[in-house]
Amino acid sequence: MKATPTAIPEVIVIEPKVFGDERGFFYESFNQKAFDEAVGQHVEFVQDNHSRSAKGVLRGLHYQIQQPQGKLVRCVRGAVFDVAVDIRKSSPTFGKWVGVELSEANHKQLWVPVGFAHGFLVLSESAEFLYKTTDFYAPAYERCIAWDDAEVGVEWPDIQLAPVLSSKDAQGVSLEASERFD
Repeated sequence: MKATPTAIPEVIVIEPKVFGDERGFFYESFNQKAFDEAVGQHVEFVQDNHSRSAKGVLRGLHYQIQQPQGKLVRCVRGAVFDVAVDIRKSSPTFGKWVGVELSEANHKQLWVPVGFAHGFLVLSESAEFLYKTTDFYAPAYERCIAWDDAEVGVEWPDIQLAPVLSSKDAQGVSLEASERFD
């Protein structure tokens, strides 16, 4: 596997070694030892999630203020633009974001550690998105930063559609008004 830090070094693009021929392909989508080496620490995952979304669906920017979750994310069908926003007040990259296209074609994964808000926009007609989390889903602690918060300034790809948001995501707050990590 190849691990490449992004402009925010703790957020890492993971590229598995893909073996393919005319029959199809094979790759190891997760290896605990290799992953721990790539991120420089032991990470324990407790939950796997799978979502399917139509083109234009924008999910996020989500995080849990208690029971925070690190996430290892990937797109296994279609393509998404995946975003991580640093919401650690003491971080030199506080309020900054990185975005990576994840797709069934490029097999890339993104490690989004604790202390980041996360979201994605579906670029293809539909997309299936898988992610592992380091803590369990805790709806009482879930928070959402507005996808279009001017202070964060995520540059979402123009897909010629207005984003389709859940009612929860439509009520996202600004970074300034959000609860943040120290």
